[in-house]
Amino acid sequence: MKVSDFKYYLPEELIAQTPYDKRDEARLMVLNRENQRIEHRIFKDVIDYFNPGDCLVINNTKVIPARLYGVKETGAKIEFLLLKRLEGDFWEVMVRPGNKLKPGTKVTFGEGLLRAEILDVLEGGNRKVKFEYEGIFNEILDKIGLMPLPPYIKEKLKEKDKYQTVYAKYEGSSAAPTAGLHFTSELLDKLKAKGVEIANVTLHVGIGTFRPVKVENVEEHAMHSEHYYIKKEDSEKINNAKRNGKRIIACGTTSCRVLESVADSNGFVKEIEGDTSIFIYPGYKFKCIDSLITNFHLPESTLIMLVSSLAGRDFIMKAYNEAVNEKYKFFSFGDAMIIL
Repeated sequence: MKVSDFKYYLPEELIAQTPYDKRDEARLMVLNRENQRIEHRIFKDVIDYFNPGDCLVINNTKVIPARLYGVKETGAKIEFLLLKRLEGDFWEVMVRPGNKLKPGTKVTFGEGLLRAEILDVLEGGNRKVKFEYEGIFNEILDKIGLMPLPPYIKEKLKEKDKYQTVYAKYEGSSAAPTAGLHFTSELLDKLKAKGVEIANVTLHVGIGTFRPVKVENVEEHAMHSEHYYIKKEDSEKINNAKRNGKRIIACGTTSCRVLESVADSNGFVKEIEGDTSIFIYPGYKFKCIDSLITNFHLPESTLIMLVSSLAGRDFIMKAYNEAVNEKYKFFSFGDAMIIL
């Protein structure tokens, strides 16, 4: 299977640059795998495709304002992107420009509110750094950090919370689980009132989600690793729905990857914490999820491969071409689809 099998033409003007004013007013493409039909709706209509007893699984990770601009002692400007807390005040960061940031280099952010020292050069050119500050680290980040928007978004984000889901809870992501951006608190309440169970998983989205696939053969791609956990109360909700013959509907590829990483051969999950580098592409047999809510993904990306494994490559490519013709908005702030 070739990476080029997942290529499609996308005019640049269809890449959404700003979020919707009203989250649930985005467009919704409905893909029915059984009859291979495509419908066009509005996202808040997604409730029509849920049945009482179904379980919606959402990723409650929270994006941290992980992009920092600072200066070296020489006055040279430096950019940090926080990737992963290693322990305490030690972090793995991506740096720009990286070639001059040797161990021992010190960088200051926010006129001294935050200070960092480069400790080591890690695999791939990232750095291990130690931060020093007075006060609470996350409060300082909120003051001086910027949301780490994907490289294809050129517009400045006016409101930080527009790049957070309304249910974001546990800080740790370098990117948002963007399918969840469409849900409002009111829509979630309506789903609950309909008898839909809502279960949480937590997967901290890494910047690797934007890395291109650089090999020709899909099977040779090495997937990045991300940290996740599921609590007991949430695993029980998922398992109860399974036992009762109801559907597990994952919101986003991140929720999907957690569930498929931990599910046993019968699709049941358990309370667990770990790291996953699962790579789902056509030929994969799903164990846990029945349906998926997702956004439109980059050509030749691991995420378009994942949705193709659920809906079928031909059906997905047909849907994407129709989305282009119908002028849907693509990627993080764009429109959504539900695969039934």
